[in-house]
Amino acid sequence: MTDIKRLFILLCGYEILPKSISVMGADNRFLLSEPICAYLLDTTHGWVLLDAGMDPKHVHDPLRLQTYFGQYGMVPPVIKKQHDLESQLATLGVRLSDIAWIILSHLHFDHAGYIKHCPQARVSVQRREHAAALQSTSTAYIAEDFNAPTIQWDLRDGDWDAFAGLTLLDTRGHSDGHQSALLRLKHTGPLILTFDAGDLRENFTHSIPPGVCTDQNAALQSIRRLQDLARSEQAQLILFHDPEEIQTLRLSPDHYA
Repeated sequence: MTDIKRLFILLCGYEILPKSISVMGADNRFLLSEPICAYLLDTTHGWVLLDAGMDPKHVHDPLRLQTYFGQYGMVPPVIKKQHDLESQLATLGVRLSDIAWIILSHLHFDHAGYIKHCPQARVSVQRREHAAALQSTSTAYIAEDFNAPTIQWDLRDGDWDAFAGLTLLDTRGHSDGHQSALLRLKHTGPLILTFDAGDLRENFTHSIPPGVCTDQNAALQSIRRLQDLARSEQAQLILFHDPEEIQTLRLSPDHYA
């Protein structure tokens, strides 16, 4: 049984990153153009968003661009018109105000950008992640994305079931409170959304943790946990940041059911 009717994969832009950010020990001379995604679920409980993309203002506003990327020598993300989350929702007849629930893998800026624009939505995240983000000085967190007093926080601890067909999994390591998701679809079957537990396919084929993580051992355990789960459930891993695999997936307005 599953309460999920359709899964839409939204491509919300790209980050230009050294491969060493995604794969521990990789040569930092290699740069990758890695996709930023969000996942929209059409469910019997309404519209549910898994992750919330990146706020385009961080790229398009010169002051924000300098504050969040330029002063650190970072190559800014790429968010073209066709990548805008709000516009992609509109092509499906969905408004930001229609989103009843947002579930976040973690609070890095490429995952939490739109939650401040959805005051009507419940926003679920691991309690550890919320606490770590509020105290962090890392450039991966942009405080204005998640410090609005209007955000309706729903803090969780460890594995938990959102509803039939959606289980959230504690996969800490990349961040203190990272979580991944196991989805069950009627026709497609089980899918595992890895988010940033492992960015690229080689993280999983060679059991290599991300190059940036708060706990390397926990990150490796999380990768192995998802590998084992994929085997036992015969589930497909849907990778969040892999620049090759994004080209093979059904992107919105196409969907999985």
